[in-house]
Amino acid sequence: MKKVLIIGGHGKIAMLLAPLLTAAGLEVTSVIRNAAQIDAVAATGAMPVVHDVGSSSVDELADLFAGQDAVIWSAGAGGGSPERTYAVDRDAAIATIDAAVAADVQRYIMVSYLGARTDHGVPPENSFHAYAEAKAAADEHLRSASSLAWTILAPGALTLDEPTGLIDPTPAAERDPAASTNTSRGNVALVAAAVLQHPRTIMRTIEFTDGHESIAQVLTP
Repeated sequence: MKKVLIIGGHGKIAMLLAPLLTAAGLEVTSVIRNAAQIDAVAATGAMPVVHDVGSSSVDELADLFAGQDAVIWSAGAGGGSPERTYAVDRDAAIATIDAAVAADVQRYIMVSYLGARTDHGVPPENSFHAYAEAKAAADEHLRSASSLAWTILAPGALTLDEPTGLIDPTPAAERDPAASTNTSRGNVALVAAAVLQHPRTIMRTIEFTDGHESIAQVLTP
C-alpha cells in the first residue's frame, strides 16, 4: 500500500492521522472543502485537494479516487439540520463507497461511532436520531453493498485528550451504561493508521474507547 486518501482532511482526527501515515512512508491526499485550510493540511505532510464531496457524483468521486490504495472516511456534517446530516453522513458517504468500488480502490476505512447499528433505538424526536440513522445506513452499505476490503471504526465519545495507544474493545452492547466512553481523537487516529497494516482487520467493525489494551493486541486477536 502506497497511496491513501482521507475524506474530511481538516477534521480533528484527520489532522492527527495524516502525519502518522506520512511518517509510515505513505503518500497521503487529504480532501477538504475550504481552500483556506490548504496550508494547515499541507503542514501535516498530506497533499491537500479542494473538492466538495457532498455535491459530487459517483463518477466524479471515482475520478478523484483513481490510483488510490485506500480511502478513509473521516468527514461529517458536524450536527445542524437533519437534511444536512443525511446529505453528508449518509448520502455522500454511500457515494464515496460506490466510487471506491468503481475506481478499484482495494481498502476502505469508515470512522463511525460506538453503538452504531440499524436498530440503534434513538427516538425520532431526539436530535441525535438523524446522525444515528445516517451512520447506520452508510455502515450497512459498506458491509453489504460493496466489494471493498472494509473496516469500520466505532469509537466512543471523542475528546482532545492526549493519545495513549491503549484502548478498550468491549462492544457497546456489553458495556456498563454508566461507564465512560471517552475516546481520544489521537487514539482514533492511531487505530486508523494501524488497521491499514493489519489484514486481520478487514471485514471487521472495531468498537473501542480509551482503555488499557495496546492497539496492536486488539487488532491481532
